[in-house]
Amino acid sequence: MKKARNVMLGMALIFGLGSCGVNQAWVLNQNQNNTQVNLGSNNFQVLGQVKGAAEVDYILVFGGKNRRNLFNEAYSAMIEEAELSSGSRALTNILTEEHVGGIPPFYYKRTITVSGTVVEFTR
Repeated sequence: MKKARNVMLGMALIFGLGSCGVNQAWVLNQNQNNTQVNLGSNNFQVLGQVKGAAEVDYILVFGGKNRRNLFNEAYSAMIEEAELSSGSRALTNILTEEHVGGIPPFYYKRTITVSGTVVEFTR
């Protein structure tokens, strides 16, 4: 009887403290642009951070957009938030984060977030 109780307690701990979900996060730099600027004087100001995100859900491995389209959607949202057409602005320090979570193999959720720093040149 004591052995059965210990087994039941052990199983309850395994199921109670365990998680059915899987989460992974990758931080990638997929920006392959190379721009060289010589800053000899204080001719710029940092306006702040901008961020764009896109997500898709997969149910039983079937879902919406592929990874490249998801990245393009997040990048476009970041560019739109930066308002690059309203002055001599540029994006620097562009960072791409990808988060995959869910309960495999039934449900996956992929989120891609692209962030960067907006710099405006004054002269």
